[in-house]
Amino acid sequence: MKTIVHMMRHGEVYNPDGILYGRLPGFRLSDVGRAQAQTVADVLADHDIAAVFASPLQRAQETATPIAASHGLEIITNDDLIESENQFEGLKVGDAIAKPRHWAKLRNPMTPSWGEPYLHIAHRMLAAANLARDTAEGHEVVCVSHQLPVYTLRRFLEGKRLWHDPRLRQCSLASLTSLIYSGDELVDIVYSEPAGASDPSVTGA
Repeated sequence: MKTIVHMMRHGEVYNPDGILYGRLPGFRLSDVGRAQAQTVADVLADHDIAAVFASPLQRAQETATPIAASHGLEIITNDDLIESENQFEGLKVGDAIAKPRHWAKLRNPMTPSWGEPYLHIAHRMLAAANLARDTAEGHEVVCVSHQLPVYTLRRFLEGKRLWHDPRLRQCSLASLTSLIYSGDELVDIVYSEPAGASDPSVTGA
């Protein structure tokens, strides 16, 4: 029995000040982000979507809304899909890197020392993927999450080391990292960009 779990990154966020917002509340989609979400909803309109899950953060909920609406579904909020913890929340990228008082947090990029461990992210995202797969067995399901959690899960499933250069992440805005299962077995991972490509290093994305 084939089941597809689409791990989706949210759309562009309205963030004119370039803040590292992490889990901070109040960060909504920009006009571009809403258009990206609608584009993905249109692409998936004819797909057999049986459920839509989303991170509790506003940008993920707003991204999930047109997809859920096009299939007559309610959004299921799953805390396991939330953005990773980050001690630089509320700062601008330049401040986080340039100011000496923050340097101690950068001591170990392999963990990473400034936030939630990569392995913890991978495990909770795997739990979210498994729940989605079981909920929509034999159908398709969308899980709206965030760049680092989605990409960390992908690297974990592909057997790659979890620490990496964030500038090289293949996880554009509103992209789909689709996990294809035969029964409980993962048989393929397919990456696509229905709303187009974006720069993984742009602050506020």
